[in-house]
Amino acid sequence: MSPYRILWVDDQIEELRSHVVYLTEKGYRVDGVNNGRDAVAMLAGERYDAVLLDEMMPGMGGLETLVEIKKVRESVPVIMITKSEEEDLMRRAIGSRIDDYLVKPVSPLQIVSALKRLLEGRRILGEQVNRDYLAHYGTVGGRLARAAAPGDWESLYADMVGWALDLYAYSDHGLLQVHDEQITECNRAFARYVRDNYSRWVNGAADAPLMCPDLFRTWVAPEIETGRQVFWIVIDCMRLDQWRHVEDLLEPYYHLERRHYWSILPSATPFARNAMFAGLYPREIAARYPDWWRGSSQQQHSKNAHEEELLGEQLRRLGSAAASSYKYYKVFDARDSDDLRKHLGSLGDVRLVAAVYNFLDIMAHGRSQSSILKELAPDVAAFRSLMRSWFEHSTLYEVLKLLARRDVTVFITTDHGSTNCTRATTVKGNRDTSSNVRYKYGDNLGVDERAVFLIKDPEACMLPRQSTIENYAVTTENDYLVYPTNFHEYERLYRGSFQHGGISLEELIIPFAVLRPR
Repeated sequence: MSPYRILWVDDQIEELRSHVVYLTEKGYRVDGVNNGRDAVAMLAGERYDAVLLDEMMPGMGGLETLVEIKKVRESVPVIMITKSEEEDLMRRAIGSRIDDYLVKPVSPLQIVSALKRLLEGRRILGEQVNRDYLAHYGTVGGRLARAAAPGDWESLYADMVGWALDLYAYSDHGLLQVHDEQITECNRAFARYVRDNYSRWVNGAADAPLMCPDLFRTWVAPEIETGRQVFWIVIDCMRLDQWRHVEDLLEPYYHLERRHYWSILPSATPFARNAMFAGLYPREIAARYPDWWRGSSQQQHSKNAHEEELLGEQLRRLGSAAASSYKYYKVFDARDSDDLRKHLGSLGDVRLVAAVYNFLDIMAHGRSQSSILKELAPDVAAFRSLMRSWFEHSTLYEVLKLLARRDVTVFITTDHGSTNCTRATTVKGNRDTSSNVRYKYGDNLGVDERAVFLIKDPEACMLPRQSTIENYAVTTENDYLVYPTNFHEYERLYRGSFQHGGISLEELIIPFAVLRPR
């Protein structure tokens, strides 16, 4: 590897010869100039890996030189060396995009340390991430064997998400395939755990995780009673890794608290989100509000037409102060989102504002039909990045920045996640069977019960039953359901698509964030 080239700009460069010798001994190649104009000229004609820039120079000063440097070499890292730590000076320097600064007198070791952070930090961090991941890899088998409570799975999955983000950001990606294989192993064990316990949980077991029907009552309603205005934002179909990938965009504006809760089965919008807004399981919603749980298995979207009413009923049952003071928004496109933003100023006296953003769910569904979306998001990491791009340019982000100026509490969550489907398994059913590929419900479904959780008694799992022989088929791991007819056509169509409704860590263990303005 060739030595890093450093340009040192200081009007007293001759007096820094001992420092230059030290840097040379450490493997750096250093060129020195005593004024800003020569520095800019050298950068225009030569490649340098970093610039050491004195802040106090006659003629063209350090800040002026910095501006000119960025015009000719925008990406070159600049370390400013200054005699002063005045706040205004630092603010102007940072605003002019310095990468680091040192305060005189500086030792050669300080300079080497700063250069290492800028020039070698990523490589050093990547090497450390790889070493730490290999140590973590050896612990997962034991953690799987000991995972007996929901909290064990939440902790394990949160760690797996953290490693996925770190490996992608800092490593050479060589370990990502190993990590993906380990997540597959975890999902296999997780599916067994959920199948063994789900019916107990939804029927009141003391060791049950917090699930959709209890979310509002447990975490949102108590905040309303404190008197603070609450904004409850639901980003449909958001995975934990996607949320973690955008958190840093909000950290300048909010103190963030991470929590997790669990979706219900099927982990899909008609079931999970209705349960969240109603504070009831699907079976209870269908029994109490049959007109709001209408529609055949082929008309599933109609089952989410009454979320606002279900939320109002839950508020009244709880005796909440927001029962007569709440607003609900469902955001499908920019026009809907602008509607919320335009009315933000008039919502000051509203105790609870609930908003559902459907972008991720629409993109996940549309991706299987669009070659352009498949190209933009060919894998999990790209899908994650696409979500960040949307969020960063969305009116939701603008709304959140505006809310950071108010005395409010913001909750951000979702109703379920999604998983990348890689393996087709056959299902047999009649023409009235639902159309989803990650789960189905209908009469006398025929599936391989080794790969699919067949719920033969829906009511025992708090699901509505439309006929005496209706059952639910919920896939596990990365499977998706395809009919034997035209099997290969639909296998190709949905392979690699992001779907939801089944049992996986990505679909069931989902983020809940508490945001309080700084």
